[in-house]
Amino acid sequence: MQNPRLAGRYAKSLIDLATEKGQLEAVYADMKYLQAVCKQSRDFVNLLKSPVIKADQKNSIITAVTTGKVSALTASFNNLLVKKGRESDLPEIAEAFIDQYNELKGIHKVLLTTAVPVSEELKKSIEQKVKSEKSFANIELETKTDESLIGGFVLEFNNNLVDASILRDLKDIKKQFLQNLYVQQLR
Repeated sequence: MQNPRLAGRYAKSLIDLATEKGQLEAVYADMKYLQAVCKQSRDFVNLLKSPVIKADQKNSIITAVTTGKVSALTASFNNLLVKKGRESDLPEIAEAFIDQYNELKGIHKVLLTTAVPVSEELKKSIEQKVKSEKSFANIELETKTDESLIGGFVLEFNNNLVDASILRDLKDIKKQFLQNLYVQQLR
């Protein structure tokens, strides 16, 4: 992220305006859409950051990508970003908006990383367990697959990490073998 303070300010302004106009949920859906577009298309992000492409071309491309998919308020906001020369910050602003929205609504992001894909039943079970253990009203569970874990899971939320993976167990065992308590260490 190039300028997180700037992204936070633009996101806060958009949240305030959307709340005032009663369109917070619609703008949230728009920002999720823009975030997904930015994550899926590196070309789109490179276009936004390119100093070679003129502002009016960027504006027409953003409009073409978002027409019929975002509200009028979000479209106006995108136009404002282009007019101010801040279109390159759109991915960061969308991320900051979603974070601030989650904080406003009391939604906690939880990332579950497993070695194999997780069933819907297990996701719901983990959601309920995290909600009850941590007293969270709402959580947004995101799942990720990482085969290097071998088995088990890693759960991340609110700067906390619960690592119950086989990979971590193997690393702990390796560390124990490296520390031989029965051999005297000489200087």
